Amino acid sequence: MEEMILILDFGSQYTQLIARRVRELNVYCEIHPFNNIPGISDNVKGVIMSGSPFSTLDKQSPVPDLSGIRQKLPVLGVCYGAQYLAKMEGGNVMPSRIREYGRANLSFIDQNCELVKGMTPGTQVWMSHGDTILELPRGFQITASTTDVEVAGFSIAGEQTYGIQFHPEVYHTLEGMTLLKNFVVDICGCAQSWTPASFIETTVHDLKEMLGDDKVLLGLSGGVDSSVAAVLLDKAIGQNLHCIFVDNGLLRKNEFESVLKSYDDMGLNVLGVDAGQRFYEALKGVEDPEEKRKIIGKNFIHVFDEEAHKIKDVKWLAQGTIYPDRIESASVKGPSATIKSHHNVGGLPDFMKLLVVEPLGSLFKDEVRRIGTALGMKPALLKRHPFPGPGLGVRILGEVTEERVKMLQEVDHIFIEGLKEYGLYDEVWQALAVLLPINSVGVMGDERTYENAVVLRAVGSTDGMTADWSQLPYDFLTKISNDIINKVKGVNRVVYDISSKPPATIEWE
Repeated sequence: MEEMILILDFGSQYTQLIARRVRELNVYCEIHPFNNIPGISDNVKGVIMSGSPFSTLDKQSPVPDLSGIRQKLPVLGVCYGAQYLAKMEGGNVMPSRIREYGRANLSFIDQNCELVKGMTPGTQVWMSHGDTILELPRGFQITASTTDVEVAGFSIAGEQTYGIQFHPEVYHTLEGMTLLKNFVVDICGCAQSWTPASFIETTVHDLKEMLGDDKVLLGLSGGVDSSVAAVLLDKAIGQNLHCIFVDNGLLRKNEFESVLKSYDDMGLNVLGVDAGQRFYEALKGVEDPEEKRKIIGKNFIHVFDEEAHKIKDVKWLAQGTIYPDRIESASVKGPSATIKSHHNVGGLPDFMKLLVVEPLGSLFKDEVRRIGTALGMKPALLKRHPFPGPGLGVRILGEVTEERVKMLQEVDHIFIEGLKEYGLYDEVWQALAVLLPINSVGVMGDERTYENAVVLRAVGSTDGMTADWSQLPYDFLTKISNDIINKVKGVNRVVYDISSKPPATIEWE
């Protein structure tokens, strides 16, 4: 079994980032809710306890059962995790006299402590806590301090248990990876053997064992996740993989034809289904975004099911679900609230009696791309921007009609192709166009117009959890705006969205 680090989630916004940093060290890790700790097997090499929006002083604060962990495995408590370790042993944790949020500097570092060895005195760290450990229990030793917080880090005598008040996983902690490497590699003894090549070898082997000669269905979207899942499954079971690519009429311009051709070039067994009119009929008169999502999802399942019944003896449904989908769709008491209703994670309609296989269920998006690269897939496919499952249906505010879809397709095409032409596409994490349900006054030639307004949006991100708007060059935006207004009939106004996530979301619906 692959060696791993177990991360206990107490609800911190940074929990996923801890996992990403551990994996950057080529070490596998998993996130589990603090109140649902799995059995500790021999492959678990250490445990990291995350931060939390809770205070250890709250009556309803998270209380994990560490009886099977403490003094048996190395433990690192981050922020809340550190405060909990101190408090449970009789330490004094109180609301901070000076709340410490943002950048701070370590004024003291105990170079004899394995956790912080090699870190530079004065190095910048990122704080985010309202409580402070005022007094440590007996057997605890201070390993790091800032000017305002004496107990910025500690170790416990006689065991490999450590706590830190700062967040090593965030970019602003400049030597955070030094600390994490000290813990994961030196203290926990992980071999750093979890690489794309090892993942592919292990996954293909496991898929062969799991699926045997069974037939598997996979719904392709043209995106990175489903495409990489398809190639992995193809390596494992070949022609027993049956892929279905449904055109719901809400794809980008010419996407149905171009994606089918790319899959054909990859040797995949793919059936294309043109069902656009069915979706347009179902969406007629509907404006509420959540209702649109449900209608699109329901009709996709029905179309998919109809095509699936034409293939005999299918036992499995494959999905391109990735790790953030599974984390976000898990609902536990306290930290992990259900965030997105549209992720199909392990949930199928009752009439689809199929087992589910998720080859990418343990990977983050950037890891999926690295796996695709190792599989020899084309960069043009792997670098594609994320595209929502409901497609342009949630980028058209208000009613979705075939006419409005075609209008937005043209706008989107000009924007995306322009980004590629200017060499900006790969610098942007996601770019999109939105058709607003309003008209505005304009002048074309000597005539007054009253036509549609569209929004262009481009953001930079690593995983979509947070995002900043992209500061695209003015000359580029000027040209794209002119091209859209001149070439797309019915549009007379183009605006650029400069909102970041949070507080906004990337998509508009």
